[in-house]
Amino acid sequence: MSDASVDPATVAHVADLARVDLDEDEAEAFAAQFADVLDYFETLDEVPEIESEPELVNVLRTDEARESLSQDEALRNAPETEDGYFEGPPVG
Repeated sequence: MSDASVDPATVAHVADLARVDLDEDEAEAFAAQFADVLDYFETLDEVPEIESEPELVNVLRTDEARESLSQDEALRNAPETEDGYFEGPPVG
């Protein structure tokens, strides 16, 4: 078990900050799950590091300028446009 465990009060505090309603049973369940996750990270710390550098190969194609759609062609099927741009629904 991890020494850096998360107690149910900390879980409840973080849930409150995130505006998530948790009852005591849920906070205790999440605290136990966080302890399990921290234990998994401790297990990962025990994995030996690889000494050699991996050989990296660039698998991406080089950037090349190519012909593409004109602005009018790109906007042709847009439901609404404004001043040469896509118009989306208002946010908020």
